[in-house]
Amino acid sequence: MTICDDLRQSVLQAAIQGKLTQQLPEDGSAADLLASIKAEKEQLIKEKKIKKETPLAPISEDEIPFDIPDNWEWCRLNDISLMIGDIDHKMPPTVTSGGVPYVSPLNFTKDGKIDYDGAKHISIANYEQLSKKCAPSKNDIIFPRYGTIGVVRIVETDQPFLASYSCCTIKNFGFNFMSYKYVYYVLNSSLIQSEIVRYTNKTTQPNVGLQSIKQFLFPLPPLAEQHRIVARVNELMAKIDKLETVEKELVALKKAFPGDMKASLLQSAMQGKLTQQLPEDGSAADLLASIGAEKEQLIKEKKIKKQKPLEPISEDEIPFEIPDNWEWVRLGEIGTWGAGATPQKGEPKYYKGGTIPWLITGELNNGYVSKIEGKITEYALEHTSVKLNPVGSVLIAMYGATIGKLGILSVAATTNQACCACYPYKGVFNRFLFYFLMANKRMYLASAEGGAQPNISKEKIVNTLMPLPPIAEQHRIVEKLDKLLPLCDALSEEGVA
Repeated sequence: MTICDDLRQSVLQAAIQGKLTQQLPEDGSAADLLASIKAEKEQLIKEKKIKKETPLAPISEDEIPFDIPDNWEWCRLNDISLMIGDIDHKMPPTVTSGGVPYVSPLNFTKDGKIDYDGAKHISIANYEQLSKKCAPSKNDIIFPRYGTIGVVRIVETDQPFLASYSCCTIKNFGFNFMSYKYVYYVLNSSLIQSEIVRYTNKTTQPNVGLQSIKQFLFPLPPLAEQHRIVARVNELMAKIDKLETVEKELVALKKAFPGDMKASLLQSAMQGKLTQQLPEDGSAADLLASIGAEKEQLIKEKKIKKQKPLEPISEDEIPFEIPDNWEWVRLGEIGTWGAGATPQKGEPKYYKGGTIPWLITGELNNGYVSKIEGKITEYALEHTSVKLNPVGSVLIAMYGATIGKLGILSVAATTNQACCACYPYKGVFNRFLFYFLMANKRMYLASAEGGAQPNISKEKIVNTLMPLPPIAEQHRIVEKLDKLLPLCDALSEEGVA
């Protein structure tokens, strides 16, 4: 329940206890109103317009849940209703065109209305037969007896229709006796929810019987006060509706806050705003020179292949300012990148008895990855394009719903083709790269291409610009984020979102 839901219930509870309105001597007594309603019913029975019913049991002191004003009366719902009835408990045949709407709770809309057009329809002949028992009229109330028990709707139309046998119709007296809107508000109160619990039959399909509904307790004010109550409740409900708009905005803000705070921290970290730049750290330009030398040595030793040079970084590409001792680089410059592969599934030599972990992107957990279910063989590693990624490799998902999901390998592993892996050169802290990729997840999601299975390519990843700090500051940034980001996660877990 939201705050506004609680407020609505509080308003209704105060209303039916007489706490929203002043009791005036000129209103008379609800006892006189009950006597008038009883006399009217007897006249209608005499005229054979309604049937005589067996009297309901008197209300005992033990039943009364709260005090009401002296000029009010406790009665039962049937006492103030013209009739409470339903139709035969058998679904009549439906028709595809014409006919009359046959409404069930499935046709109750979220805005408190009834969707007559979306309801099933029955023939006029069946309507005329069934309506003899109970046909809803304007200002009557439809009360579900199964499923969404007590989620009521007011009839706001003169068009003929029937309410399903899963509902009953509470037919109201005219304005000279009762305010149908007051009846509606009582039926939406916690009092009636308690009555529903009290009378629900605990069967396979819980329900409330017609006779039980007739016995529901009802706090009855004089007619004039009913109208004042309705006016006051209408006024307060309109204010709560406005408040609910604000509440929904606040809920959305609270829900987004941990994620937005996390994104903000990551962005600040990548701009050098979470850490102090220290002269003793040296320059990232020196680090890049060291990385270049390492790369040349690895090529010379044939441990990696010489790659096509990446495009130089233009001024127009640079998205924000970074500290003077940092450098802009492309991701392809700071490590060896490679996409995975899937050995042919029908070939036992690739899988049977395999011991080499083979990861799918669903196993990425935005943290260290050590548990990998899939295994392939040494034969698969030697005879297919799959590559073994060393411990410490940073992984990013490139396809489908997992785009941007990350992991750092705690064990050497291969991956499927939906995953791209980077083993950073010396001088690039893998956890700094991990956090940089996390900071850019929204960007990757926004730039994903394709229809049924959107994707980001390895080419797009290696061409991504990254601000590179000296290695000592990389470690300080990671240490800072390791402390702060879990606090954002805790906000979500604790329900602050």
